[in-house]
Amino acid sequence: MDGKGKDGLDGRDGLDGRNGQNGREERDGQGESLIPKHGGYRKLKSFQIAQLIYDVTVRFCDRYIDKRSRTHDQMVQAARSGVQNIAEGSVASGTSKKMEMKLTNVAKSSLEELRRDYEDFLRQRGLRCWDDDDPLREALVDRRCGSADEVAKWVVEVARNYGRDGRDGQDGQDGQDGRDGRDGQVGRDVKRGRGMRDKQVVYAEISANAVLVLIGVAVSLLSRQLDAQAAAFEREGGFTERLYRFRQAKRKRD
Repeated sequence: MDGKGKDGLDGRDGLDGRNGQNGREERDGQGESLIPKHGGYRKLKSFQIAQLIYDVTVRFCDRYIDKRSRTHDQMVQAARSGVQNIAEGSVASGTSKKMEMKLTNVAKSSLEELRRDYEDFLRQRGLRCWDDDDPLREALVDRRCGSADEVAKWVVEVARNYGRDGRDGQDGQDGQDGRDGRDGQVGRDVKRGRGMRDKQVVYAEISANAVLVLIGVAVSLLSRQLDAQAAAFEREGGFTERLYRFRQAKRKRD
């Protein structure tokens, strides 16, 4: 993951409406291309982070969510949808700006759905959801993880000192109300008052929050991407308008 500040919104993120595109172009006499460069989605920051979210989510669900449950499949599919629709939107942009915007919005909506699943995971198990100003959020962004392995390594490092500063649960307690059991694969394995939790639960809490941070970055990027796409469409029109201008220019040359 790459970026400045909290949201990683610098770099080549396709926010000029061109979608990080590459490919061949056919131009009219005035230099306008009929089919602009497109399909360069692998250069988009939004795609890179969405792909990272997908990879981490697959690992997370295999470890912490029952593989037979609908939740497991829904979370993996939502993460996959985020990646695939960014790619499909980029490819479609050559001939349909409307389709590009539609698919970009679908990608954003899929990640928002995934965000709610991770929040539900934490809430239903009495685990803490990091506050917006939690320093671990910025620490993860600054780490600029580029793979699921790098995220996993960061989680292990954070887990070594996690909870020693009073962030061992909600209000420093062992759980929401001190109870030591929850439904699902991840539950409390804590004796009341000890102030320490099972390592698996700690990893689950950190991992879920880490993905929520990544989702926040991706959604922010996609929102800006949509704004740029809309501005480009308003300024330049779509394929139909380009085709009309291309034909007019050709007629003048002939």
